[in-house]
Amino acid sequence: MDASDYFENAILNWFRGTAFPAATGSVWVAAFITATTDAGGGTEVSGGSYARVEIPKASGEWSAPSGGTINQVDDVVFPTATANWGTITHIALFDASSGGNMLVHGALNASRTINSGDTLRLPSGELSLAAA
Repeated sequence: MDASDYFENAILNWFRGTAFPAATGSVWVAAFITATTDAGGGTEVSGGSYARVEIPKASGEWSAPSGGTINQVDDVVFPTATANWGTITHIALFDASSGGNMLVHGALNASRTINSGDTLRLPSGELSLAAA
């Protein structure tokens, strides 16, 4: 996953003495039907019971760092779609359950078409964050 411009600037400003803004207790996983960008672009799924999925920022939710990488421990399971969501190609982590700031983003290992009655599931370890 790539860091967004917002997140990169927040880290750099932290070195300048600015409080780090992404210090909430959770991050939220968002699903996108178009490519995401460092500037925060992309088309997030909407409607059909879609909601971002919360992952608390806690040691039990993410693997211990190894080689500069961490992975989510549990499956990320979105609500069951009550309408067609389209083909999910990208995901992003945000600092809020809606709106907010994109922190990191990237393409899925494989796109997934989500129709009414389907559930988008990201298996354990698919969300991988690297300090590169």
